[in-house]
Amino acid sequence: MVVGKFDLIVFDWDGTLMDSTARIVSSLQKASALSGLPVPSDEAAAGIIGLSLDQAFTELFRPASITAQQRDELMDHYRQQFVVDNPQPMPMFAGSSALLALLQRNQKQLAVATGKSRKGLDRVLEETGVGQYFHATICADEAESKPHPDMLHRLMAIFNVKPEKTLMIGDTDYDLQMAENAGAKSIGVTYGAQPKERLLPFSSLALVDSVAELRDCLLQPC
Repeated sequence: MVVGKFDLIVFDWDGTLMDSTARIVSSLQKASALSGLPVPSDEAAAGIIGLSLDQAFTELFRPASITAQQRDELMDHYRQQFVVDNPQPMPMFAGSSALLALLQRNQKQLAVATGKSRKGLDRVLEETGVGQYFHATICADEAESKPHPDMLHRLMAIFNVKPEKTLMIGDTDYDLQMAENAGAKSIGVTYGAQPKERLLPFSSLALVDSVAELRDCLLQPC
């Protein structure tokens, strides 16, 4: 089994375990309009998912075209749209909770490396009830933003696991680049925020189109 080759399996959150892309895109577009900034396209907004929020804003809006006040307003409006105005919990991708439970039964050390804030991740872990499966989590406000390898380096240090024994699973090129930067292996998922074309340039073990396919890939030779 592929999973048997690794001592640490690290999951991205948004677009990998949780079906949150549509809400992130909508919230970012509404926040941009309320802040008097150009409204990004669906593709552009989805394309920065996985980065820290501050880094995402930098990617979307040139530094010369956004003031510090606009950045603060954008941050406030985004959080209002994403959390306060949309209190309904977002769903996990079908089969993802069962996959985590299966990996736990196989005595795998599981972790999360996410562009979410600590407050945001803790909220969704409680809402979904899957926090019990993770031995450690690290967020964008606790480390360098992806694709910098800092998140994986910190997790590998916590578990005392070597890069070649670490597997990163994510839906963006930021996840796969982070894995390569850290010397870890990766599996890309194509059902999340970014199209398959953005994941193809990386030397991932596999690209999978569903959680079911991810499960099969982990439990069988890819």
